[in-house]
Amino acid sequence: MSLPVATRRTWVEPSLDYSVRRQCGLAGVPRSGCYYEAAKETEQNRMLMRLIDEQYIKHPEFGVPRMTRWLREDEGHEVNHKRIAGLMQKMGLQAITPGPHTSKPTQGHRIYPYLLRKVKIERVNQVWSTDITYIPMRHGFMYLAAVIDWRSRYVLSWELSNTMENLFCVDALEGALRLGQPEIFNTDQGAQFTSEAFTGVLLAKEIAISMDGRGRALDNVFIERLWWTVKYENVYPKDYADGHALHRGLGRYFDYYNNERKHSELDNATPGEVFGCGADMR
Repeated sequence: MSLPVATRRTWVEPSLDYSVRRQCGLAGVPRSGCYYEAAKETEQNRMLMRLIDEQYIKHPEFGVPRMTRWLREDEGHEVNHKRIAGLMQKMGLQAITPGPHTSKPTQGHRIYPYLLRKVKIERVNQVWSTDITYIPMRHGFMYLAAVIDWRSRYVLSWELSNTMENLFCVDALEGALRLGQPEIFNTDQGAQFTSEAFTGVLLAKEIAISMDGRGRALDNVFIERLWWTVKYENVYPKDYADGHALHRGLGRYFDYYNNERKHSELDNATPGEVFGCGADMR
């Protein structure tokens, strides 16, 4: 099919006549991106997770002890270390500075070295990266994965899921690769990105794999900035009711972000303008 996957995915809607599986097959889109039922949580936990998310975006150095202390002393919530640890784990968050209890990479998954220290980003398709972030909604939450080009800040692809399994990350990667191919692809050391299903796609195309130092979110700084922008400009103020509304809203936002939102660091050009012309920084 000639139409983009993002366009064809909008054809898929809940229906009494056709299953989502059947609709995805007819539209030629992966099923992982078409299930928008929010992950459920108690109302109080959703409130705490929203606060944690907003604070972490501002202070990614906050681990469980500091986040717990902030919630208790500054926000007045009677929470303990164990509860906040569980919520942050569910959200996929950890402090950028690893402590003595930092979790280990999944056993058997290969960890690749970080290749970008002191590397000057000079051209489009030199470095791409991806990450997952927690997205709060009025009646639950979902996870967002996106792939971004470092030079242009262009969002090449994105996917939503109500679990952190690797399928939607692989879908995002394959969607991005339909637009081009990077020299280096950077991720964190999460199980989704160290899995053979994910790294195998990159290795098959002979793309160099780079992985952040454990617990160092700022090694992937461009996509961390993207999460801040998406949440404060769209997700938080819109307060989406459900996954379908979230998907439609993010589709509109990423189109705006890529093609209308000008960046001072891009000499007031849009990401789409820079990515489309393959601009150098020289």
